[in-house]
Amino acid sequence: MKCREECLVELLKDQKLHITTAESCTGGLIAATIVNVSGASAVLDQGLITYSNEAKERLLGVRGATLSVHGAVSRETAEEMARGAAASAGAEVGLSSTGIAGPDGGTKEKPVGLVYLGCFIQGQVTVKKCLFSGNRESIRRQAVETALDLALECLKKEKEKSE
Repeated sequence: MKCREECLVELLKDQKLHITTAESCTGGLIAATIVNVSGASAVLDQGLITYSNEAKERLLGVRGATLSVHGAVSRETAEEMARGAAASAGAEVGLSSTGIAGPDGGTKEKPVGLVYLGCFIQGQVTVKKCLFSGNRESIRRQAVETALDLALECLKKEKEKSE
C-alpha cells in the first residue's frame, strides 16, 4: 500500500496541480514528508515555515487583525495561511498548519495538542480542528499525517467535482 505522501504526489500530478505549504507548529515537516517522494519537484515548488506572527503577516498576508482577534492558533489563521501559501507560490493548492505542540504554551482555551490545518484548493479552503496528544514530536507527526490526509480528501473531492 502506498503511503500518504506518495498518493498525494501522484494525485497532484494526475490533476496537474502544484502545492505549497505554510507551516508553523510542524516546522517544515509537511514539506519534508512530501519531498521524501521521488518526483515531488513536479508538484512542490516551495514550502514556508512561518513560525512567528510577523512571518505569517509578511510572507503569507495573514491580517494583523486576524492574529489580534483570533490568535495564531485559530481556524481563521489556518485559512489565511493556506490562501497565502498558494498565492505566494502561484500554486493551486496551499496546505497550512498552526498549533501548540507543547510541552509549554497551552491554555485552558487552547491546550497543548490543539492544531488547525488548512487546505486551499482553487479558491476554496477547508479547515480541520484537531486535538492531538503525546509529546511534542508525536503531536507534530500526527499533524503532518492529518494534513496529508486532509489534502488527499480535498483533492479527491475536487476531482469528483470536475468529472
